[in-house]
Amino acid sequence: MAARQRARGLFRPLLYVTSTSALIGGVLYVSYRPRSIPGSEPAAVPPPSYGEGGSFRPPRFPLVKSREAQIADLKRSAGLSADSGRGSWLGRLVGWGGGQLTEKEVKEDPYDLLIIGGGATGSGIALDAATRGLKVAVVERDDFSSGTSSKSTKLVHGGVRYLEKAVWELDYNQYKLVREALRERKYFLDTAPHLSDWLPIMLPIEKWWKAPYFWAGTKFYDLLAGAENIESSYFLTKSKALDAFPMLKQNNLFGALVYYDGVHNDSRMNVSLALTSALYGATVVNHLQVTGLEKDQNGRLIGAKARDLIPVKDSRESPEFSIRAKGIINATGPFTDSIRKMDDQSVSEIVAPSSGVHVILPGYYSPAKMTKGLIDPSTSDGRVIFFLPWQGNTIAGTTDTPTEIQANPLAGEEEINWILSEIRHYLSPDITVRRGDVLAAWSGIRPLVRDPKAKNTESLVRNHLIDLSASGLLTCAGGKWTTYRQMAEETVDEAIANFGLTPKAVDAPNVSGSEAIDDGASLDGTCQTHQVKLIGAHGYSKTLFINLIQHFGVETDVARHLVESYGDRAWTVASLSAPTEQRFPARGIRISSLYPFIDGEIRYAIRHEYAQTAVDVIARRTRLAFLNAQASLEALPTVIDIMALELGWSEKRKRTEWNDTVRFLASMGLPESRRSATRKDVESGRAGRYEDDEYKLYARHDGPADELESDRQSNPGLKPDSVVNK
Repeated sequence: MAARQRARGLFRPLLYVTSTSALIGGVLYVSYRPRSIPGSEPAAVPPPSYGEGGSFRPPRFPLVKSREAQIADLKRSAGLSADSGRGSWLGRLVGWGGGQLTEKEVKEDPYDLLIIGGGATGSGIALDAATRGLKVAVVERDDFSSGTSSKSTKLVHGGVRYLEKAVWELDYNQYKLVREALRERKYFLDTAPHLSDWLPIMLPIEKWWKAPYFWAGTKFYDLLAGAENIESSYFLTKSKALDAFPMLKQNNLFGALVYYDGVHNDSRMNVSLALTSALYGATVVNHLQVTGLEKDQNGRLIGAKARDLIPVKDSRESPEFSIRAKGIINATGPFTDSIRKMDDQSVSEIVAPSSGVHVILPGYYSPAKMTKGLIDPSTSDGRVIFFLPWQGNTIAGTTDTPTEIQANPLAGEEEINWILSEIRHYLSPDITVRRGDVLAAWSGIRPLVRDPKAKNTESLVRNHLIDLSASGLLTCAGGKWTTYRQMAEETVDEAIANFGLTPKAVDAPNVSGSEAIDDGASLDGTCQTHQVKLIGAHGYSKTLFINLIQHFGVETDVARHLVESYGDRAWTVASLSAPTEQRFPARGIRISSLYPFIDGEIRYAIRHEYAQTAVDVIARRTRLAFLNAQASLEALPTVIDIMALELGWSEKRKRTEWNDTVRFLASMGLPESRRSATRKDVESGRAGRYEDDEYKLYARHDGPADELESDRQSNPGLKPDSVVNK
């Protein structure tokens, strides 16, 4: 008996030690286990190599159809065929004719789906449908990502604030929303690793007793992400927090928690979705306005009337034409109700538009040593504000206020000043946050929606809404960037069920440009967009920029930018860049000395990405307008000249582009004093130079004060009439 008790006495401590060790070991393994970080592995398609004799074999990528060919396909759906004569050199290069068009009647060949709206939702639906073997078209009145989809906070996230609400309000729907978004976040980074990345975000903690609360919250966030998580959250002491983010205010700072979310280039992601769907066979057309919906004798939708807006810019006629489709999807974001009223004038509006203002500040507002963002969960009015490094600058926002729906809303001074005031709250008092430091500011309209079938039609849908009208208009509205793919999947599922469509396996195109990758292997007619890599992703790696530098002689920051914006298509962009006639860089003429955007991007945007206007280029193909409104104005002559040469613009069209772009830049925060600037003003350097507040921000002509006398005493030969001394 005594021996048995002694055995138990030895066994229990051993059991406790073993259990504790196993628990600690499990936690450490989960926290520090090897993980596959998107973009860190070698490229699926290796970079091009040099053959015998040193000959270079550039990659050969498939081309999308030209815009003219896409419009011809739209007309063919309703029984019209366009024949063209001999085209321009550019037309022959990309496979279309630019001569006189004549139309003749042919047999109708309707689409399975016509999608109205080319934002994140519409382009995502197009890709999903095309990869299920459906015949699909997507048309956009302006440009891909011209609205809300380009004016986001740039985060790909589950939403820590939604998780907090889910816990405190015991809201299972909020919990599901966060869980879904965390899963979609991983898919997002897997399918477009060149356009998205992981970002550590710091959460400053002012009081010691808040640390356990926020620590538990971020750990729960990690737990929900599960296998889709990349890095675990961790705590920083005050000294470590200040070392990582030196701009933080030291007073009342206890420490900080760091958790991980994703960040992306939203408009380039949107353009890539549209282009990838085009490669998979979708008809994709921007600057094409739907002017009406068409119904059969039973009141069912059978198509739409549309009009090309580009000829109008050249003072040419652009008659309406019909597009036939078995099903029509409304994915127009804030403009959802305008399409719903085309279908039925009596419907009640479901969109509750909310304005989200963001400002762009110089890059020195973000820490240089470590790329980290910052979240302030306790602003003066209870909203959350993000402060993130993006494209070399710093983005801060956002607000959330009711607004009216308009194409390019202006960011109000009240909202801008509120953001700056909140930034001052958590930055060191040594840093003066000035209104003049705002390089760009914009307002994005978030389309919050009400469910028209709900008992309480005033309550807003937390996630997204899919609704089918009596005539067959399928509307997808609401949601957020992170969950665009899930929204698209659910919408296509509804379309297949309601419109009697039959998915089928897809004979995939050679998107990667290499026979080594079979993109159609998994495309069996079901939704596979969680593993369909977007254009540019196949040959991307984090070291690809080195290959570009070594072959083309582009500058390092330019090479990094090209790879992070175009992936493996950076080879084509660099090859379209003009020689500099310098020793180094050998290629790539910057359109703005402040940023790494180069001339080849303009040519690539026109030839391969459907860019039709100067705004398309400076706002959505490059991001210059979102980074610096004044720099965009100064780059505008170069952009217009290159586009005019590529597209054969007249002097009148060039003037139209100038006026339209300056008007757009006003919505991006261009100071009012510069909104009447002419091209001559910009090229001469007179555009607001001395009247402008930004010009007065810096001490350009302050004298050296007492420094001059002390310098002369130590150096009697110093000339007092030196330029710097005047």
